[in-house]
Amino acid sequence: MINISRVLLIVCTALTLAACDIGPKSSVGFTLPDGNVDQGRSNYITFRCNTCHSNDQVEQLEGSSADISVSLGGETTRIRTYGELVTSIINPSHRIAHRSSSQMADESGASRMVNFNDTMTVTQMIDLVAFVQSLYQLAPHKTTPYPVYWMPDTDGEGAGE
Repeated sequence: MINISRVLLIVCTALTLAACDIGPKSSVGFTLPDGNVDQGRSNYITFRCNTCHSNDQVEQLEGSSADISVSLGGETTRIRTYGELVTSIINPSHRIAHRSSSQMADESGASRMVNFNDTMTVTQMIDLVAFVQSLYQLAPHKTTPYPVYWMPDTDGEGAGE
């Protein structure tokens, strides 16, 4: 029994260490300064993000040739992290490639989102991420109401009588 416990402990430790990627492509140590939400809203309009994205802060442009409407913001049970939003801007295909919608991806599975990597400055991206992140509100966790199936007899006579 002791040998099984040791093996299990070694396996769990190895799996835990494998999950802690500290290699050259790790995100450990990567941080960006805080962005300016107001400037990010301006960048959102300047880069015409509202051609394909909708939210309750900036009206979506009508008659876009892309004919796509991807909603951003609103209530969510999980806040989108800074890293997720940065990655979505600089590498929009990182998640979209797994979707089958021809509206969202081309024939190869790559995102139809315009690549701004050579035209957007880092400061503009930081501000844009600050704006997009401000669009999300964390929804309170909704507990499941469980009905009471049996109530104990409070007058002391017993429940089954």
